[in-house]
Amino acid sequence: MSAAQTRPRTPAKTALIGAGGRMGAMLCARAAAVGLTVAGADQPLAPETLAAACADADLALICVPAAVFEEVVRLVEPHLPPTAVLADITSVKERPLRQMEKLWPGPVVGTHPLFGPRPDPEADQPVAVVPGHNATEGHLAMAEGFFSALGCRTFRTTAEKHDQAMARIQNMNFITNLAYFALLAGQEDLLPFLTPSFRRRQNAARKMLTEDARLFSGLFEANPHSHEAVRQYRQMLNLAAAGDIDLLCRRAQWWWEDGAGGGS
Repeated sequence: MSAAQTRPRTPAKTALIGAGGRMGAMLCARAAAVGLTVAGADQPLAPETLAAACADADLALICVPAAVFEEVVRLVEPHLPPTAVLADITSVKERPLRQMEKLWPGPVVGTHPLFGPRPDPEADQPVAVVPGHNATEGHLAMAEGFFSALGCRTFRTTAEKHDQAMARIQNMNFITNLAYFALLAGQEDLLPFLTPSFRRRQNAARKMLTEDARLFSGLFEANPHSHEAVRQYRQMLNLAAAGDIDLLCRRAQWWWEDGAGGGS
């Protein structure tokens, strides 16, 4: 933690909007398990339900998909105490931050848990934290404190840097799998030739391309850096088409070098 940062402090009460979703339900359960006070609200978001959840809340955490995000913030905003920190957990940050800042004059903080609703309890669970308007060190520390209490590791970044990273990591993982399996779809003559490595990729992509395809499609479109990431990937494919396989291999092996890319 840098000298400029304030030690995380847990909010006295957190209003969690979207508590019936997979991420919202997981966060509610984990918060309750460590003794945090959390009031959940989910569809239908009636005024009386939101008023009860938001009353005296220090932190309001919006846990809904990007496609309905602004609509939900509009419903929540009238019920927030004027000092409440408005935050979100979406996988894209530039647009949701603008939407929150447009609708809420108080402090705004963007967060993104970089893990799904069933994380490995033994694994690192990082959470990106992005300062929005009117967010002081104390407001950021409160948002960080909520996740720190759950055993997560928080780090600060900017909305642009976050979205550029997610375009390359999350969105390109989705798009390249999508294009690959769409290319091979319907070619039954390939079935006798499937290898264990293909099966591993097929199994890894199954949930993303079936259960979560709509979610990832929305995140791809909501991220302003997605199409630039696709253009950069196309440059790598052009190298492959030109026969520069050794060059691509050397670049890719960075991930397994000592001290780089998480290699060991």
